[in-house]
Amino acid sequence: MQEKTEDIAIALFGELFAADQLARNRISKVLPRGMELSHFSVLNHLAGIGDERSPAQLARAFHVTRGAMTNTLTKLEWAGHIHIRPDWDDARRKFVAISLSGRAARDAAVQAIAPLIGEVVQSLGADRVRSVLPVLRELRTRLEGDV
Repeated sequence: MQEKTEDIAIALFGELFAADQLARNRISKVLPRGMELSHFSVLNHLAGIGDERSPAQLARAFHVTRGAMTNTLTKLEWAGHIHIRPDWDDARRKFVAISLSGRAARDAAVQAIAPLIGEVVQSLGADRVRSVLPVLRELRTRLEGDV
């Protein structure tokens, strides 16, 4: 008997949600003390792009409200992991950049996470993981287009 498309979709999203929750829990446990997953995500993003972003741009990138992003940025600024400066052309806007302390914190988090996620990839097999990445990437891209 052929599975219906809806049944496949429900199974796919059920697995994605469960894997997401389990991955978040495991990664949160090994992050450096005081660092939340949202903090690491923002630091990793800023380190990866190597440029400033506005809080609104960061909120859009992470699909969260501006209020949620402001909360995360306030904590990161308090910890000294980011610099927030006014936009010289429009004082109502701000720009966020990662600090040297933020890079160090991000690097420490990567070192803590790498063995955990490396172990998962190794147990599944790098070739199998590599083969599923294009499908997951396309799924993410399509879902982003629906937002």
